[in-house]
Amino acid sequence: MQKETRAKELLEIVGLGDRIHNLANNLSGGQQQRVAIARALINEPKLILADEPTGNLDSDSTEQVYELLRKINRESGTAFTIVTHDRHIAEKSDRVIEMKDGKIVDDYLTSEKSAAELWECLGPGNCKYLHRSAAGSAQS
Repeated sequence: MQKETRAKELLEIVGLGDRIHNLANNLSGGQQQRVAIARALINEPKLILADEPTGNLDSDSTEQVYELLRKINRESGTAFTIVTHDRHIAEKSDRVIEMKDGKIVDDYLTSEKSAAELWECLGPGNCKYLHRSAAGSAQS
């Protein structure tokens, strides 16, 4: 498949087929992020590393981008490793690996936790590492 055809197909997938001729400065932040996702998919990778993909978006755009990533994962099998500080994104993921100072301090599947347990892990100020530190039981 030619790159131009593939690019048009990907813009349709991310919901921007009607914006193909728009310049970046004529797109919203959420639309720009969806273009970035389309660019990342152009060579049909098996894995995409996404560093704060929703960091500068409002809550509605964040939800749209996250749902798009889940759809792409379901339909194409592309896996996403997402680095985020957004607990709402983390709690919707399949797996959370929490790091502190370059070390893994927690690793779990979200499907194995109740909503209350997820809040305990991901709620503000409830980071497991910080919680253990406050209790004096964290190891350096």
